[in-house]
Amino acid sequence: MGLVTAHGSMQTGKLRRQIAWEAARMMYLRQESEYYRAKMKAARRLHRGWVKPRDLPSNAEIRDEIQAFARIHEGDNRTANLREMRFEALRLMRLLDAFKPRLIGSTMTGHVRRGSDIDIHVFTHSLEAVTGALDHDGLIYDVERKQVRKQGVETTFTHIHVHDRFPIELTVYAADMAHYVFKSSITGKPIERASIRELEAFLQSEYPDVELEEKVEAINQSIDRFQIYEMLLLPLERVKQSPKWHPEGDALYHSLQVFDLACDELPYDEEFLLAALLHDVGKAIDPYDHVAAGLEALGESITERTAWLIEHHMTAGELLDGNAGARARRRLAASEDFDELMLLAQCDRAGRVAGADAPELEEGL
Repeated sequence: MGLVTAHGSMQTGKLRRQIAWEAARMMYLRQESEYYRAKMKAARRLHRGWVKPRDLPSNAEIRDEIQAFARIHEGDNRTANLREMRFEALRLMRLLDAFKPRLIGSTMTGHVRRGSDIDIHVFTHSLEAVTGALDHDGLIYDVERKQVRKQGVETTFTHIHVHDRFPIELTVYAADMAHYVFKSSITGKPIERASIRELEAFLQSEYPDVELEEKVEAINQSIDRFQIYEMLLLPLERVKQSPKWHPEGDALYHSLQVFDLACDELPYDEEFLLAALLHDVGKAIDPYDHVAAGLEALGESITERTAWLIEHHMTAGELLDGNAGARARRRLAASEDFDELMLLAQCDRAGRVAGADAPELEEGL
């Protein structure tokens, strides 16, 4: 009897680990965003029968598996991004000082992965006061009101999604909730959070080799890259293309179609999405060598990976058409981003439909 019990316990433990892994995989790939839905879907995939609630993995177990995925797939980039996200959080929190901002979530705890938000709580009785501060700083954002039903009670949350160097989500609470103790959905304990002063002390302790004020000032002085993108994209509306190859019309409409298709394929890969949106910006500068002209104009406002995708998107199109040789394929295939490059080329080919729905430029940015 004891052996049977031990065997059953081992089987249950194995299933629990498998469910945790599968749920983490779905969440890492952004196929699911909520722990409960991810674990239930994983349980149904892996086990035909009913799984007892106590045999399901905890949110913390799934989070640990997500971090394992991030370490494997993102390597040193994850650590570098985490540092930059924390300094970016401090810059924005200083801008919103009047609203008692608190940094929470993965940027605070260190559990970031590709596409993670910088999550900040702000406290005010005036949403317009917060958006006014963002407007004054020239930031692009959307306001979302989200209804959540929990234990029969429906609550409306107000989120401000700031589109900056990293995606930022501000959650707006009433001013008198600044000292409310929020509980973590992962640990069930009070969430880790930091005020401006606490974050400054944390950053000085965590990154002693970085001069805090110089770093924040460098971020403040950097040109808003989205303004650069808008400046380069707007002239494309006047670039009329050959009806034979581009029946959709102007180069801006084409770029927005390609971007829309890219969003359907890899919605959380910002570097890929930027390559899709910006791949033809050089056509308004030098139609005879638009790739080189575009890359020169974009300069350091894009990452090396985005630049590589733009640089080689024409050759990738030739590969799709069978017009490029084996040497070109081998050269490009040596890159770990080859699959994304070919996907970009496919989106470029498909984004040529007259009358197709496409987002407005401001929406895309």
